[in-house]
Amino acid sequence: MSGLIKPKEYDWKDSNLALFGSETEKNVKKESAQTEPAWKDAGKKVGLQIWRIVKFKVTAWPKEDYGKFYEGDSYIILNTYKEPGNDQLLYDVHFWIGRYSTQDEYGTAAYKTVELDTLLDDVPIQHREVQGYESDLFRSYFKTIQLLKGGADSGFRQVKPTEYRPRLLHFHGDKFGVCVKEIQRNRSVLDNSDVYILDLGLRLIQWNGSGSNKDERFNAMRYLKGIIEERCGKPQSEVLDDGAEDTEFLSYLDEQNEELHDFKAADRTVELFRLSDATGALNFSLEKSGVIRKSDFDTKDVFILDTKSEVFVWIGKQTTVSEKKNALAYAHSYLQRTDHPLVPVCCLSEGRSVKAFETAIAA
Repeated sequence: MSGLIKPKEYDWKDSNLALFGSETEKNVKKESAQTEPAWKDAGKKVGLQIWRIVKFKVTAWPKEDYGKFYEGDSYIILNTYKEPGNDQLLYDVHFWIGRYSTQDEYGTAAYKTVELDTLLDDVPIQHREVQGYESDLFRSYFKTIQLLKGGADSGFRQVKPTEYRPRLLHFHGDKFGVCVKEIQRNRSVLDNSDVYILDLGLRLIQWNGSGSNKDERFNAMRYLKGIIEERCGKPQSEVLDDGAEDTEFLSYLDEQNEELHDFKAADRTVELFRLSDATGALNFSLEKSGVIRKSDFDTKDVFILDTKSEVFVWIGKQTTVSEKKNALAYAHSYLQRTDHPLVPVCCLSEGRSVKAFETAIAA
């Protein structure tokens, strides 16, 4: 591995995403969006569509690879659906930032998300997703989320499958979806509430934590069988339960840990902020903390609800142009100053129903 340059990790303090939702991006004309080849069939029928950003361009992601994401890339995900008894097409559009995605890539993804929203007449609910901190809604689209090393035109692509190198795969999730990602091979990372697969090329070991759930175990077993099929049935597999590790299994868990951040909020108090230009200048201030009710929202302003596990940007129907175009930028700027900057961000207009938002507020 000597001579390889370690990719730069996504810098959550980067101000580039502050442009998301700003006047610069809102000036994207619908005519311009209509000339984007990638949007030709976007949102025309119910279903999921995914695009990857490659050299500033939006490129269609193969349907057979839905659920697979490269850590070095950024993606746009559009879910088109209808509510029961209504024929109107509705949308959730997400831009997903890989851990090693470049500033150009996730900046382009954010920009193009606004463009797609414009094309679809501002009907979509917009979401920001960061690898490892995805919303339940995003995870619900996939039976399994597989995170792959490398990225588009990167110098750190995954080695060929035939050049087997030991790797440790981590399975974590629930009924909303299970995420699988490659992690460092270190015994200290083993969490008995999850499932792991040690891939030794021709030998596969599945380790089930004592507290792991059926979804994690099932998806790990299905993934393990998939590897065996890809390798023409050559690998031998076995399953170890928590406490039954063999010495060979442990001997491969010897890599040094890299510095990790969990970015979880220390204070779990729900907070509601108001963005208003009633005084003639934009003012962002704490409105209330604790129990937040529907009556706390004012149709004339923008509100940012921080549940500490997700942030909702609520735009009132009578919000001014200035408030609306700066809403997401203020949410991003606010998160930069917190201890939980990577949580999902959801932007919705007054009148739109989002289950997670409705759950977060009292009647």
